[in-house]
Amino acid sequence: MDPKTVHTLILIFHYLFLVYTVAVITSYVVLSIISAKETVEYKKKNSFVNYSEILSSSISPSISIIAPAYNESLNIIENVRSLLSSHYVNYNVIIVNDGSTDNSLEKLIEAYDLVKIDYLINEQIITKPLREGIFKSTNPAFEKLIVVDKENGGKADALNMGLNISNNEYVACIDVDCLLLEDALQKMIKPFLEATSVKVIATGGVIRIANSCVIKDGKLIDINLPNSLMEIAQILEYLRSFLLGRMAWSRLNGLLVISGAFGLFDKRIAIDVGGYDTTTVGEDMEIIVRMRRFMEDKKEKYKVAYIPDPLCWTEAPDNYKTLISQRNRWTRGTIETLKKHRKIGFNSKYRSLGLLSYPYWFFFERMAPIVELAGIIYFAILVALDYVRWDYALAFFVAAYLFTLTFTIVAIFSEELTYHQYKKKGTGFKLLVTTILEPFILHPFILYAAIVGNIDYYFNKEKKWGKMTRKGLVKSKNYQDN
Repeated sequence: MDPKTVHTLILIFHYLFLVYTVAVITSYVVLSIISAKETVEYKKKNSFVNYSEILSSSISPSISIIAPAYNESLNIIENVRSLLSSHYVNYNVIIVNDGSTDNSLEKLIEAYDLVKIDYLINEQIITKPLREGIFKSTNPAFEKLIVVDKENGGKADALNMGLNISNNEYVACIDVDCLLLEDALQKMIKPFLEATSVKVIATGGVIRIANSCVIKDGKLIDINLPNSLMEIAQILEYLRSFLLGRMAWSRLNGLLVISGAFGLFDKRIAIDVGGYDTTTVGEDMEIIVRMRRFMEDKKEKYKVAYIPDPLCWTEAPDNYKTLISQRNRWTRGTIETLKKHRKIGFNSKYRSLGLLSYPYWFFFERMAPIVELAGIIYFAILVALDYVRWDYALAFFVAAYLFTLTFTIVAIFSEELTYHQYKKKGTGFKLLVTTILEPFILHPFILYAAIVGNIDYYFNKEKKWGKMTRKGLVKSKNYQDN
C-alpha cells in the first residue's frame, strides 16, 4: 500500500473516531443538563406531597412485590423482612423460590411459620411447574407473605410465576437480595396516580449499593462506603447512570431499561405482552422495550417514568471475577434485546422510541466497547508504524481523562445537593480518590467484560446468566461492634 493511501486511511479513521467521541461527549452533556433540570423540578414538586395519604388510604392501588430467589439462604430472612416492612397499605409479597438447592425454603418456613395451602393459579403465562407448592403463614403478622416453591426455570420464569400468582393491579419486581426502603411503594406508585393524558406502564427507581451498609430487622440503619476502591468505583458508576442519565431519558420518555433490581409495572400490560422473555439473559430491558413497542403499535399515549429517590439498595460484586460475569451478562442482554426488536430501530413509525432511544442505545451502549477496542488496536498499529503525533495523542488522552473526572464529580455534587446519602467524615476524600483512579481500576475490566460478552454472544450459544456470589449484607452485630 503506497504512503498516500495509508495517509488517507489514517485521516478517515481519525475523523471517524473524532466524530464518535464528540457525539458521545455531547450526548452525555445534554443528558446531564436535562437530568439536573428534571431532578430540581421533581424535588420542588414533591416537597409538597403528603405521602402518608397515599400509604394510609384503603383505596390505594393494589401492588404485589414479586421477588425470585435462587440459593439466597444467606440473606433471605433479612430481605423478606425488609419487603414486609413497607408502610404501604394495599400490597402483598410473593417470594418465588426458583428450585433452590440450598435451605432457603426451610429457612423461610421456620422463620415465618409457613404452611402449604391450596391456591388457584391463573396460568396466563406458561411457566415451570410447582415443586413443593404454595405456602402462607399461620402468623397474622405475616399475612401479606406468599411463598411459591417451583422447579428451576431462571429469573424470568420465576417472575412470570409471580405474575400468574398475583391478584393485584400492579407488580413490583425486585431482586430478593435487595433492601427496599419503607416508603418505596408509595413513591413508585405516584406517577401512575398522577397520569391523566398518558398511561404510565412502568416506573423505575434509583438503585444504590449496600456493600458495607448496616441492616437491622430488614431496615437500613447505617450507610457506609465500602473499603474496596473497586466497590466505591461502582457507586460512582451508579451515580452517573441513575442521576445523570435515566432522569433525562424519563423526561424525554425514552427509557429503554428499568433495573431488574426494582421496577413497578402495570400487570395487565406485562401479561398482555406475554410476560418476561425466558430466552434472554436481559429480561429486565427486553420487557420494557416490548411493552413500549406494544403501546406504540396500539397507538396509545404512554410513559415509562423514573423516580430519583434512593429507594432500593443492593449488594454489588466485590471482586473482579463476579463483576466481569455480571457485565458480560448485561452486554449479552443488550445485544439480544436490540436484535430482537431491531424493527423499531430508525423507524419513524415508533417516533422517539425508534428515532432517538434505539439509535442512542445502539451506537453509544451496544457499539461503545467495540469502538473503544477498535481505537486501541488502531492506536497500537499507529505506534508500530511510527505514525503517532505524540503531542496530539497526549492532548487527546488528557482531555478524555479530564472529561471523565469532571462528569463523575458532577454526579457526586448532584448526589450531595439532592439526597446526600453519604454523610460520614472522610467520605468526600474517598470518593475523590476513587474518581481519579476509576478509569484504571474499573473501566478496563468493564471493557473486557463487554468484549467477552460480544464473543460469547456470537460464538458461545449456551445461555449463561453468570454467577453472583452473595457475601451477605452487614447485620446489626457489626453495627453494635462499631
